[in-house]
Amino acid sequence: MKSVTRKLMGAVLASLMVFSLTACGGDDKKAAPAAGGAAASGGYAKLKEVTLVGADSTGKGAAGQLYGELVASKVEKITGGKLKIDYHPNGDLGNDEDLLRQMKSNDIQIVVCQIAPITSLVPEMAIFDLPMVFAKYPGTAIEKVLNGDGAVKTAISAAYEKAGFHYLGILQNATYRLTTANKDLKTLEDFKGLKIRTMSNKNHMAFWTAIGANPTPLAFSELYFALQSGTVNAEENAADTVVSSNFNEVQKYLACTNHILYANQIAISKKAYDGLDPAYQKALNQAVAEAGKEIGGKLADIEKTNKETLKKKGMTIIDYDKTFFDKVLAVQGVKDLYASIDKQVNGLGTTLVKELEKAGK
Repeated sequence: MKSVTRKLMGAVLASLMVFSLTACGGDDKKAAPAAGGAAASGGYAKLKEVTLVGADSTGKGAAGQLYGELVASKVEKITGGKLKIDYHPNGDLGNDEDLLRQMKSNDIQIVVCQIAPITSLVPEMAIFDLPMVFAKYPGTAIEKVLNGDGAVKTAISAAYEKAGFHYLGILQNATYRLTTANKDLKTLEDFKGLKIRTMSNKNHMAFWTAIGANPTPLAFSELYFALQSGTVNAEENAADTVVSSNFNEVQKYLACTNHILYANQIAISKKAYDGLDPAYQKALNQAVAEAGKEIGGKLADIEKTNKETLKKKGMTIIDYDKTFFDKVLAVQGVKDLYASIDKQVNGLGTTLVKELEKAGK
């Protein structure tokens, strides 16, 4: 507990340093670069050093950790060490909900996490809860919609600003959350009665209920024991999480249900972003774009390797054809969920589907 407290205090102190910079040195106007100066030239020599605090709560070696750490490395390199991110991975500063609360209050500035946790703060992100909405599109088409300049990206950015955040981007490459179980899930009917651990997300739970399963939200830290003891007999996560958490020790099957896009968002508190010199803002956006391209290109290979690892460790991999997905999407409860989510996000779900179809052509 003392160790965690010290880490949290360190993070708070680091964040205070960020916003004391403009107060230090007395004359703010004298310290500020002239319009069109450092920002226009891309130089950082005249800018004060800034340290932001960033964090994730992913499993060790998961894509979210690699993403956040690479962004930190790149932004420091781009700015010659003038802008730094003091990065804390693997829940060092708390779970996703803790981190998002701290970002909301600007106690930490940057958070990398999967989409579900931020939906309570940015309701429009519920579009990612639409079951299998991304499943038939290549990563390039999804990238164009989520990180391009279309209506979906514009709406997401505006929603983040309203919540007190600044949207930086999403890491994905058409890889998905999968299902592990101690039951052979060959057909849709096999999901009936399945006691599956889910995140505490009402839309996720509604999907599993619609196909006949019994969703049970549990803290991730409790999941391994819950699977081992039989409290639940299934769970859903990306392949890298299954590997890093050793779920193969307590689960026999890996079913490629592809129900939710495996994506990690990266955001910064609006106060922190607005307080950065434009040159630093540009450098941060560049670092995020470069890191996303670099790691995103490897995600498919990483998932393939993880699946092979799980197979070698004794898990049976279950793949599905188009018929399975069509059957799932034809379930009335799933149709009702699509309509409900689209209503929650004021039609943004419909816009997402249209943009995906256009980008996928």
